[in-house]
Amino acid sequence: MEDRPEASVDIVAYEDGAVVSRVVIKKDTGNVTLFAFDAGQQLSEHTTPYDALVQVVDGEGEITIAGTPHRLRAGDMIVMPAHQPHAVVAVSRLKMLLTMIRS
Repeated sequence: MEDRPEASVDIVAYEDGAVVSRVVIKKDTGNVTLFAFDAGQQLSEHTTPYDALVQVVDGEGEITIAGTPHRLRAGDMIVMPAHQPHAVVAVSRLKMLLTMIRS
C-alpha cells in the first residue's frame, strides 16, 4: 500500500478529559478542523456567522442546533446553519471533521 499524506483521522489523538483539535486546511474562504473529544467532553452553545458541516468519523455525539438535539454516529453528517446556536457533546469518544464555509 502506498504511503498516504498525513490527512487521516489519526492526526488528532484522544486525550483523557480533553477536547483536542487540529486545523487541516485554512483558507480565506473557510477551513477544515479535526476534533477529538473524550467521552463526556463538550463545546458549549455558541453561534457562528457561517454555515458549518460536521462529519462524524469515529464514535458518537449529540449536536444540538437551535434547541433540537441530533444524535450522530460515525458516517453521519449534519449542517449547522449560520447564526443558529449549536453545541456538541461527546456521548462516547468522538472524532469529527468540521468544515466552515465563509463564502
